[in-house]
Amino acid sequence: MLLPRWFAEAFLLLISILACSNAAFIGVNIGTDVTNMPSPSDIVALLNSQQITHVRLYDANSHMLKAFANTSIEVMVGVTNGEILKIGRFPSAAAAWVNKNVAAYVPSTNITAIAVGSEVLSAAPHVAPILASALHNIHKALVASNLNFKVKVSSPMSMDIMPKPFPPSTSTFSPSWNTTVYQLLQFLKNTDSFFMLNAYPYYGYTAANGIFPLDYALFKQLSSVKQIVDPNTLLHYNSMFDAMVDAAYYSMEALNFSKIPVVVTETGWPSAGGSDEASATLANAETFNTNLIKRVLNNSGPPSQPDMPINTYIYELYSEDKRSGPVSEKNWGILFPNGTSVYPLSLSGSSNSASLNGSSMFCVAKADVDDDKLVDGLNWACGQGQANCAAIQPGHPCYLPNNVKSHASFAFNDYYQKMKSAGGTCDFSGTAITTTRDPSYKTCAYTGSLSANATGGDFPPSALGPVSPLGGNANALITSSYYHLPLLAPLALTLLQLLLLQHNRLL
Repeated sequence: MLLPRWFAEAFLLLISILACSNAAFIGVNIGTDVTNMPSPSDIVALLNSQQITHVRLYDANSHMLKAFANTSIEVMVGVTNGEILKIGRFPSAAAAWVNKNVAAYVPSTNITAIAVGSEVLSAAPHVAPILASALHNIHKALVASNLNFKVKVSSPMSMDIMPKPFPPSTSTFSPSWNTTVYQLLQFLKNTDSFFMLNAYPYYGYTAANGIFPLDYALFKQLSSVKQIVDPNTLLHYNSMFDAMVDAAYYSMEALNFSKIPVVVTETGWPSAGGSDEASATLANAETFNTNLIKRVLNNSGPPSQPDMPINTYIYELYSEDKRSGPVSEKNWGILFPNGTSVYPLSLSGSSNSASLNGSSMFCVAKADVDDDKLVDGLNWACGQGQANCAAIQPGHPCYLPNNVKSHASFAFNDYYQKMKSAGGTCDFSGTAITTTRDPSYKTCAYTGSLSANATGGDFPPSALGPVSPLGGNANALITSSYYHLPLLAPLALTLLQLLLLQHNRLL
């Protein structure tokens, strides 16, 4: 007997309850000053393969927003500092911006937040007086589009607006910005939004000139004699990150605002630096981001607000090698443009780094390419490219089906898996494409597959192959979330039992 429609709808509602009960998340920013920037579709494929569920864009790039369509990834878009004056002065400009960059993509693209500017008080102080007006105009445009409950509006602030963040309990916003910050906080309170904070322990540590130990900035456990304690509250701070977030809460409290959640829109650690940037190392970057992820995903807040989880976006997905400034400015990324990791990192917080360091991206021949073009790439991969093509020889696991497209796909992928860490790409004169779908079949296991040892294998890079920029344009990205399934399981079971009981009564 078929289940009644109400039962199916109720069961789907139950599933949606579980899916929406997410705890703290880790996200990633994506900057665009990158040589060989991957295309938006490749970026989204990578995010999906790594189960990254939140991203932050620094603008509202149309190519990126289209690429995010029909995915579950939550997207934060940005109003640039240069757009604030017009949007703040003219409500019609705000309406046009929302219609073009938000309403035109929702609901296919899951836009959930708008960051109005970036560190406006520090980077563009001349537009600070009109920031509150810009926030209100954007929000009114969302109301007009019936999107105000889905899309939150805020403005990322830097730690610079809190001149003395330690001890956290005495932290206040700079008096010169009190009016603007008060207007911002009043807006956030009225619209049930959150305070966006860019918090960098790296800069806090380097600016302190040895006052704080490096371990404190890297989330490492401190000895009893080195523990950091707020002398006014006697609260212990195990990391500079927690102290920075608490400084924001206490600064808001000084202006009589409370319970406005802090979301860290930027934090990270550079993996390389100049001769005068001794703490910018690969080891420190790996330690910081690994411990950051574990810290955020334990779903607790800072010492003064233990029940306020700290949703956080890592800066950044790719190192922006075209940025000016010190060497460290070019080395914040956690991935290379070809998708390999700068250092082992798991966005799930587990000790298994496969989520960012595995071979979940494959390279295969395009379906619409002529065999004649594929033959050239196949010959190059098995020859100069030094791919291991033994598996596609007669009598071997990947020989069948015996056609050019199948053999080319195996050879292209074998080359790509071995050479991507050294700069090799999946291009082959435009005849290849990356995919997150494992192309392995029957006894033929592609290199990089979980069962790769059956046929192919991993070898150290020995030669660079055809390097072709993928092109494209993108901005920012972010994180992995998890759910309170242990807490929700009893509720789900009870609801399911009630549904079944009601169904049996109707039989």
